[in-house]
Amino acid sequence: MIRIFFFGEPNIAVPESAYDIRMGLFSDARAHAKLTVISPEDALPGNASPVLRGGKNFLNGAPLDPLAPSDHGPRNAAWPEDVATAVFGGGCFWGFEKAFWSLPGVFATAVGYAGGTTANPGYKQVCSGRTGHAEVVLVAFHPEQISYQQLLATFWESHDPTQGMRQGADVGTQYRSVVLTADAEQQRLAEESRDSYQRELGNKGFGTISTEIRPLVAPSAEDSGFYLAEEDHQQYLAKNPSGYCGHGGTGVSCPIGLGAKGA
Repeated sequence: MIRIFFFGEPNIAVPESAYDIRMGLFSDARAHAKLTVISPEDALPGNASPVLRGGKNFLNGAPLDPLAPSDHGPRNAAWPEDVATAVFGGGCFWGFEKAFWSLPGVFATAVGYAGGTTANPGYKQVCSGRTGHAEVVLVAFHPEQISYQQLLATFWESHDPTQGMRQGADVGTQYRSVVLTADAEQQRLAEESRDSYQRELGNKGFGTISTEIRPLVAPSAEDSGFYLAEEDHQQYLAKNPSGYCGHGGTGVSCPIGLGAKGA
């Protein structure tokens, strides 16, 4: 909670919003940001319950719980049978989610935490750098309408993947560039697209891509390794159109398709 003081009036307590929390953590995070992903041995212990259960997408009402890759966790019965999933991280998830939610063929998006150790983390824990997680976007999509390669192109073009443990002014391991794959085919395609995009970036004078590409690890049959973020963070820029975004890509287009490999 935060407190508002009025002269001559009693103190009034109001709920702390996602924006309040983020801005409150921002200056301290920049000063003490962790630039190395914490080891599993040193990570915070997990929490017994998730921070969000039973949520719905603000834009289309699609159920978010459980919003988990089908290879790693239970599938929501309300989802169409052909829906596949992809997980990407590219800085603050508020603006990054917006890059995907209006793409034709995308069923729903959600923001959360993945790639680390701590089970069921909350926003403040992730921002501490002591969970190992990155802020990520889960994209549920129809493969017959939009390909994983097209999603990868949006991923690369929507941030600067050469910045290591930061994205613009946002500094820390939670803002690292990451692709967490659901299977061997996604892994292969992600690595191929990275190599193709690296050539394009090099031609424009950019440095080496630092993006982490690896499988999304499921700790158990009941735990997909992707943890939904709090309700306030879901589709944040749809609820707050003038809210903080913090994203600017490189301006370099990503080649996709058969002609991309070895281009």
